Amino acid sequence: MNEQTIAKLIEMKMNGMAEAYEEQSSNRDFQRMDFDERLALLVDFEHSRRKNGKLHRLIQAASFINSNACIEDIEYHADRRLNKEQILRLASGTYILDGHNLILKGPTGSGKTYLATAFGVSACRQSFKVRYIRLPELLDELTLAKLAADGSYRRLLKKYTKVDLLILDEWLLTDLTTD
Repeated sequence: MNEQTIAKLIEMKMNGMAEAYEEQSSNRDFQRMDFDERLALLVDFEHSRRKNGKLHRLIQAASFINSNACIEDIEYHADRRLNKEQILRLASGTYILDGHNLILKGPTGSGKTYLATAFGVSACRQSFKVRYIRLPELLDELTLAKLAADGSYRRLLKKYTKVDLLILDEWLLTDLTTD
């Protein structure tokens, strides 16, 4: 009976619940719990696994250079002149919902890319679709797509308009052409 139940859970793509069910079946401590408690643990495990999977997919789709960047690891040294309250307010993602832009500026090596990536990862944690790209790469991508006669330019534009947060790094470090 257990094998059939596990097979059905896997067939329904509830692998986390199947894994937790196997653990509960083999561990006597779980068998002392009542049905509602055991079911709650199974559901919690599946829910947590799915949330983690979604977060992992969002972070991978964003194409971050350093996907380990996070708001919690930002260092607020006096010479950086970062306002912690403002950083935390921005990390909430309300500027995305309000349709506002965020521009990070500072000298080379000041941590703009890390900060932008940390905001991006924070947005992924809130289930926003994020895309990170360096501006020179985006411009090259757009130029190549525009030259192709297969409709790839429209698909590319559609791809970038589907994201909730577009992070453009190295903004205007190279000269733009009139195109």
